[in-house]
Amino acid sequence: MAHTLFSLRGPVSALALSLVALLGLMRLAQAVEIQEVTSPKGITAWLVEDHTVPIIALDFSFDGGSAQDPVGKEGLTRLLAATLDEGAGEMDSETFQAKLEELAISINFSTGKDRFYGSLRTLTPTLDEASDLLALAVNEPRFDEAPVERMKAQLSQRARRNESDPDAIAGRALAEAMFGDHPYARPTLGTAETLAGLNADDLANQKGKLLARKGLIIGVVGAIDAETLAGILDKVFAPLQEEGQLVQIADFEPEFGTGVNQQLAVPQTTILLGLPGLTRDDPDYQAAFVMNHILGGGTFTSWMYEEVREKRGLSYGAGTSLSPYAHTGLLIANAATKADRADETVKIMLEQISRMAETGPSEDELQSAKQYLTGSYPLRFDSSGKIARQLVALQNAELGIDYFDRRNSEIEAISLDDVKRVAKRLLADKAPTVVTVGPKQG
Repeated sequence: MAHTLFSLRGPVSALALSLVALLGLMRLAQAVEIQEVTSPKGITAWLVEDHTVPIIALDFSFDGGSAQDPVGKEGLTRLLAATLDEGAGEMDSETFQAKLEELAISINFSTGKDRFYGSLRTLTPTLDEASDLLALAVNEPRFDEAPVERMKAQLSQRARRNESDPDAIAGRALAEAMFGDHPYARPTLGTAETLAGLNADDLANQKGKLLARKGLIIGVVGAIDAETLAGILDKVFAPLQEEGQLVQIADFEPEFGTGVNQQLAVPQTTILLGLPGLTRDDPDYQAAFVMNHILGGGTFTSWMYEEVREKRGLSYGAGTSLSPYAHTGLLIANAATKADRADETVKIMLEQISRMAETGPSEDELQSAKQYLTGSYPLRFDSSGKIARQLVALQNAELGIDYFDRRNSEIEAISLDDVKRVAKRLLADKAPTVVTVGPKQG
């Protein structure tokens, strides 16, 4: 018979549990201590050692992502991510996947525009087997015809769905309008047509371009010490070539001020507005981060949500987000509304952007935003996987090994003048690119 040590009921008890959970997360955030580990063969990783539970999370990234796809082979890097664990070494796809399932090991790969990502999740008793499998996937993928064709079919099906999905259509239209011929304009997923032409040789060549020791970033969290980790690092990553074969991607200033309207027989009109943003290493990024929270990033408390949803009921939600890339940055506003109210919705969204550029927020709004952004930060540390991803992100952005300790103080230091200054820099006298996708009006 199960025994309950204590019982809590009612709203007060629920609140108490929430407070206990939050305090626990805050203690975890404060307890994060990062070691820099360098293996005998020179592979470096950041490690947060935590033996609370017997789990290890290892995340990593390589320099170069889908922006490295050759023209006409869009989707190649995404297909690479889908096939690296579909058989490796002497194990075919079925054998490799069965081994992962048998040992409860998770290996995943993905790609962004600028970097290629991987992750490993395993229990400590299966660490040796898990690292062996990861080493095979990274160094000896097979790219057998059957699994490659199967993954091509899955990605092609998704690409075809995107051809009738208003959000996907709007996103691609915005990228094409703002990036033009720059590699960032190419769809990460590719198209059904470009995916159909890819083969094992393409995948092997792309692996050779991207997976290299130079530019490799690693973050590890869990029940593993530095000495054990060093051996794992050499096993998995030391066999890689020293340097890849990346095509140089140019810094780029996106095009603004254009309008794109695409008709689609759907119930609502999707709206995207594209404006200048910042790269993550820009000195104004933290001020822009706070400004964006007030403008549209704060969901239920932002200007966009208040004016578009709460006051006028034009949309279930409206918001903004910062998109920092390695070679440029964007601020993107979004909403979805009835077709006959799309123009009104765009007008209200533009008014909030102008308001932020011209007057900025109040001191109370600034303090509320900073309180939320600092108070919610521990939520990024409530699992080993989240912390591992954070370790990789910090290194990718070159934020420093002490960033966890500095971050909230940097947010607290943002002044009203800082927010108003960055709002003018990004938004004043800027005509956004406006994309609408929806049914014909009138």
